[in-house]
Amino acid sequence: MKGKKGALLFFIAPFGLLFAAFYLAPIGYAIKQSLYKVERQGTFGKAQEVFGGLDQYVRVFSDGPFWDSIGRVLLFGVVQVPVMLGIALFLALLLDSGLVKGRRFFRLAFFVPYAVPGVVAAIMWGFLYSPNLSPFTAVTSAVDMLSADFVLWAMANVVTWVYVGYNMLIIYSSLLAIPQEVYEAARMDGAGAIRTALSIKIPLVMPAIILTTVFSIIGTLQLLAEPAVFRTFSSAVTSTYTPNLTVYSTSAIPNFNLAAAFSVVLALATCLLSFGFLKLTQRGGDK
Repeated sequence: MKGKKGALLFFIAPFGLLFAAFYLAPIGYAIKQSLYKVERQGTFGKAQEVFGGLDQYVRVFSDGPFWDSIGRVLLFGVVQVPVMLGIALFLALLLDSGLVKGRRFFRLAFFVPYAVPGVVAAIMWGFLYSPNLSPFTAVTSAVDMLSADFVLWAMANVVTWVYVGYNMLIIYSSLLAIPQEVYEAARMDGAGAIRTALSIKIPLVMPAIILTTVFSIIGTLQLLAEPAVFRTFSSAVTSTYTPNLTVYSTSAIPNFNLAAAFSVVLALATCLLSFGFLKLTQRGGDK
């Protein structure tokens, strides 16, 4: 028994050390930093870091632009995530249906945008949206996608373009794991392709859909690359447009203590939304 425990510890230890060093330690350091503040003796006095308790969190919860950015990304997620996952599910079902010839080609083609770094994708789409630079001037001059009314949805399009293939691949892999005997039974009962997709395939890949939804919720609250790049194209994107951009801009001042407090609150909000969604789906599954 001791030998088994020793072997288990031997295999777990590398992961545990890396997890503690690169995940738990930064979280602990951020929490520690958020409990301090910088004070000066006089206007030009030397800056000194002192214990401030919850002072930084008071500033966070009274910071209107930060909570506006939270509301903005929640609106972004409510619209963009269902659209993105709906397209990903449709493409996965299409590839699994047998109606598409050259599945390997289309599977790779749908996934290729995910291989493009987010910053590069945002720059590319930013040029396409720009009225003075886009090759589609007839469209961009009629609809200014970089204006305050549309820039959020312009970024949503970029995120959707990048991540549809990634989510499609997860759902498609889950579809491939469904035993063929289930489809044979459905055909014997007279179920067509649409009925099979609605009554068998989608319910059986629901764990994969839930997983991709959780990933998407986390990614939505961590939105940074797209708004950071779009700031160079549009004046509508401010330094506090998204929560992560607020953290980045605050740390660039620099005010690391306040940035750490923003980060801790954002991490807690992400955990609450993610676990809340999981609990909601588990409760629905129990029914």
